[in-house]
Amino acid sequence: MNVSSHPAREKLFTALRPNLRGLASRGTIRSYPKNSVIINEGEAGDALFVLLQGRVKVYSTDADGREITYNIVEQGDYFAEMWLDGGPRSASVMTLEPSVCSVVGRSALRDHLAEEPEFALELVAQVIRRARAATETARNMALLDVYGRVIATLESHKGAASAENPITLTQITHQQLASRVGASREMVSRLLKDLEKGGYIELGVKRITLKKKLPARW
Repeated sequence: MNVSSHPAREKLFTALRPNLRGLASRGTIRSYPKNSVIINEGEAGDALFVLLQGRVKVYSTDADGREITYNIVEQGDYFAEMWLDGGPRSASVMTLEPSVCSVVGRSALRDHLAEEPEFALELVAQVIRRARAATETARNMALLDVYGRVIATLESHKGAASAENPITLTQITHQQLASRVGASREMVSRLLKDLEKGGYIELGVKRITLKKKLPARW
């Protein structure tokens, strides 16, 4: 579905950084229902997506249906820039809630980079940040056990909590956490319940509150 009215477009763009607003204005506005697969891993890419509204996950699955989530992209950010090297899409993308994107094609992106060369530096920095995150995920998967990966993921958002400064993570489920760490939901749920019994966290509906520094071993 296209969002075509000018006032609607302007409202969607207000949450964007100024340098990203210009890029989004060059794209085609598209809306997607919850759980829509926007991008399939392995397909050819020719567009970058600016997320105007909603949340999406970047993930991969194997032949047995097991899933690993690399990243959650929030409103006001962009994704699917890895096609710039000419290779296929390196991951799939699915909406976690109803979402609206500006889909910026190759020629429109090229025009924007020509007119706004500073954005090219931001784009390179974005690619580097996500490459670093992917490297960290691979390192954790190889060197940490499931508990270690759960702790690393929980504390990667806003750091470690303390009794004086608890941290609440919202819009997170046991299944989403399991997909991030490459484990079963049942195993992750058991670990979280144990941490809750130990007084380290508090569980809610799509919410986990870190009450103090999580132990390195369990």
